[in-house]
Parts: sequence; structure tokens; C-alpha cells
Amino acid sequence: MKTVWMKNVRMETGFEKENEVVTGTLTEYAHVKIEGGKITAISNDESEIETGAAVLDAKGKLILPSLREMHIHIDKTYYSGPWKACRPITKGIFTRIEEEQELLPKQLPYAQERAEKMIELLLQNGHTHIRTHCNIEPTSGLKHLEVTVKALEKYKHHLTYDIVAFPQHGLLRSNSVELMREAMKSGATLVGGVDPATVDRHIDQSLYTTFDIATEHNAGVDIHLHDPDTLGAFTFERLADFTREANLKGRVTISHAIALGDLEGQSLTDMMAILKDQEIDITTTIPINRPTIPVPTLDQYGLQVSVGHDSLTDHWSPFGTGDTIEKLNILAERFRLIDEYSINRTWKYASGGITPLDDAGKQVWPQVGDAADFVLVEASCSAEAVARRAKIDSIFKNGEKVVLPQSESVLINK
Repeated sequence: MKTVWMKNVRMETGFEKENEVVTGTLTEYAHVKIEGGKITAISNDESEIETGAAVLDAKGKLILPSLREMHIHIDKTYYSGPWKACRPITKGIFTRIEEEQELLPKQLPYAQERAEKMIELLLQNGHTHIRTHCNIEPTSGLKHLEVTVKALEKYKHHLTYDIVAFPQHGLLRSNSVELMREAMKSGATLVGGVDPATVDRHIDQSLYTTFDIATEHNAGVDIHLHDPDTLGAFTFERLADFTREANLKGRVTISHAIALGDLEGQSLTDMMAILKDQEIDITTTIPINRPTIPVPTLDQYGLQVSVGHDSLTDHWSPFGTGDTIEKLNILAERFRLIDEYSINRTWKYASGGITPLDDAGKQVWPQVGDAADFVLVEASCSAEAVARRAKIDSIFKNGEKVVLPQSESVLINK
């Protein structure tokens, strides 16, 4: 069993207060022992480091939980290829669906290489888990799934992953039901879907089929829901009903959940209660071109919210960066989170809920027994890291430093 000590790590220990108001974050330097991929000791006394032990010096950098990219499409991208902006949208989502029927076969020869470049960028930006959605439809068959599995398996020592079988062209609309079943036997781990109302034109039949596939394979569900206002809200309600009937409480995600940005007052409260009852979690890209879903309100109500990038640069959007610290910065600015405490609390949206301090300021991470999955950041505290978009110095998965080959075609964050 490999043993490594990481010395001179800065870790958060509590909140500094003035008149009961959090005004700063307390930190101290410590030494962390890692064995078998887990943290096995934390000490403030350097003399406890055994003679002859392997030692890495963090040189005072801040230790924070590693990041989780919870919504991305690595199988269809322009990233690492020539610059190409998006075509104008004339028929909503159907513009892109029609475009994909021609574009995806042309991209297939480059798909795995580009997926690997995306994974490398996400790793460099501190992610040790990726949830990617993968096209499953008649145009692509299972070819995109094959590419996705191969790309992710190449980096399996650096990350964990979920693959969502995603019927982008409509589960019913494109007759992709049997393809989806095959995908769940061929490497996909979650069942996806997209806008049962707008795309499939039959909310209940689309959701019934989605959950039928999920229960058949004992899998969770992650469904894209872009429909706004009352249409989106009604779809949320039916999704919760199907979640209950399928006994998938705590295993369903709504990606985008656009309608939550349109609901207000009692309508929003009632919807949050419906989602919380089935422990349905939310993933958002923090869109700024329409009402953003009320992330702090959802969090305070007890719903789990995660952030994702959706894309880096592709035929849907040219604006992704893969930088989740930047994403948290945008979230904080969007919701006017400008004080120490509020900014500190944003890290959970990118780490699966793991933060060094709990809401009361008690240190809860890292602890002996925790997986040694973390990043070292050039910042004095997590609030500074988010507010000032701190640079990630290094990434560790199971106690091993993530080292990647130098890329010759990094287009973002070079």
C-alpha cells in the first residue's frame, strides 16, 4: 500500500465573526497522510511524518474537494478542432436536431479524439467525476456510446463517470426506444430524455417509457427539461409521479429545469415541495440569457443543485470553458452573493455537496477515512478562490496526482 504525506496544506477550520456576522474564514496549516487512496491521518506536527516517507510539499496552497462536472456532452463537440460558430436557430430545438442528422456522421471520425481533449481539459480544471450525456438516436445508433466509453475508460485512473443514454432526437419522435435499451446494456449507466412535451408531444407516454427502461436496468434517470412556465411545471409534476411509482426516489435528476426560473411565490414553493418529496435533484448551467433558476432558494429549501457546462464549443453553443470555478463565480455574481459566508457556500454546487465547513462553520472535510480526491488552489480560502477565479495548482484522485500529456491543441484556458 503506497503511503504519501502531503505537508504544509492550508485547510479551512472555521468562520471568523464580528457581531455574529461571518467576516472571514479561518485556516491553518496541516500535514495529510494518504494511504490506499484515502486520508488516514491529519496532523499539525511535522515530526509525525515518518522518516523515509514519501513527502509532497503543498507550500501553503489551499486544499478543497475536487470538482464534479455534472452535465456535459463529450461525444459531439468542435473542441480541439477548427473554430466554428453556431448556425442561427429558426425552429427551436428542431433546428439542432435536423442539423445533427447531417453533422454527427461527419464528426464521428474525430469524435473520440475530441472527447479525450475535453476530458483532459476537465481534469486540468479540477474535475474527478464527469457525467456526460451521449446521443442515442437512429443517426448515430450506438456509435457515440462506443466512442464515449473508450474515451472515459482511457482516463479511468483519474476519474469516475456516469454515461447518460440521451435520446436527443426524441425518445418517441425518433423511435429510439429499442436503441435506448441496447445502450443500457452497452455501457450507459443512466437513462436520459428530452422535453416529453415539445419533442415527443406526449408527456405521459414519453415518461412512462423512460422509467420503464430505467426500472428494467435498475438505473437512475437524468432528463433534459427546457420547457418553460406552466408546461415545464406540469412536466415536473408528472416526472415526480413517475419517480414515485417506479420507486426511484433520490435517483432522478432534472437537467436545466428551465421552468423553475419562471415560477414565483407559492407556485415555486409548491413545486419545490413536490421535487423534494422524491429527492429529485437539479443540474444547471446558470444561463444568463433568460430567468436563471433560483439556485440559493432551491438550496435553502433542501434541494440538491449541481452546476455543469453542457458544452465547450459545439453546434449548440460556442461559449463553454470547462472552468467550474468560473461557473461558481458567475453563479455568485448572478445572485449577488458578495459576502464571505455566501461565497464560501457555493463550492457545494460543484463538489457533490462536499465542503470543508458545514453551514455552522464546523470543519467537516477533510476527515480521516475520506477519499483522497482534492485540488490544491492558489487562494487563502474557498471564498477567495471563487470570487477571484483562483488557479488550480494540482489535482489528486485517490491520492495520486493527475498528470496529463501536454496538449498541442488546447483552445480554452491556454
